[in-house]
Amino acid sequence: MTSAIPAPPADPGTPQPSAPPTPAPPPLRRSSTDRMVGGVCGGLAAHLGIDALLWRVGFVALTFAGGCGVLVYLLLWVLLPPAPRGPGEQVGPLDRLAEKLHALLPGSAPGR
Repeated sequence: MTSAIPAPPADPGTPQPSAPPTPAPPPLRRSSTDRMVGGVCGGLAAHLGIDALLWRVGFVALTFAGGCGVLVYLLLWVLLPPAPRGPGEQVGPLDRLAEKLHALLPGSAPGR
């Protein structure tokens, strides 16, 4: 009969190997690359690691289930700051309106 020999207790003075730190997720903001309407689903996907298609399906399902999907999407469009723009990138009229509304929110700093 064989029994496993327990490992000796680790010396408290020796450092234990630790896992490398996981990188922090990108900040929660609207996406400028993965966007269909306002970049909300792409921004949520980048921040939370859930595919943007699943977010889009969720918003459509909420819309058909009672209409709150559109309201939640529009609120997030206004509340989430836009992603930094590249040089020469054009801003659409709806994005300008969302940025103006975002600037009116208390606690939002310009250029955030």
